[in-house]
Amino acid sequence: QVQFVESGGGLVQPGGSLRLSCVGSGSIFSIAAVGWYRQAPGKQRELVAHMPGSGSPTYTNSVKGRFTISRDNAQNTVYLQMNSLTPEDTAVYYCNFLLRPVPWAQGTQVTVSS
Repeated sequence: QVQFVESGGGLVQPGGSLRLSCVGSGSIFSIAAVGWYRQAPGKQRELVAHMPGSGSPTYTNSVKGRFTISRDNAQNTVYLQMNSLTPEDTAVYYCNFLLRPVPWAQGTQVTVSS
């Protein structure tokens, strides 16, 4: 199985920005749709952005205009640029395949607070 490793989280004030990185493995990465998920305490994991191997990305309404997903298939890496962060964005962020997900990795903690 492939495994993803997420990084780039941290503590940021409202209105700030972070860029998350997710490094995967395997030749399937370049053709598979990959998404960023997040999970806050007591809440279900939700998909916030995803992107196919080629094509246009898709975002959930709450992050449209603020988050940008991109990928570098040569490096097996997916990025999530997060701008104008709010406390509601606080969560652990994960990366995974959409259609055939692998076991969840550790994720990276994003905390938005004054």
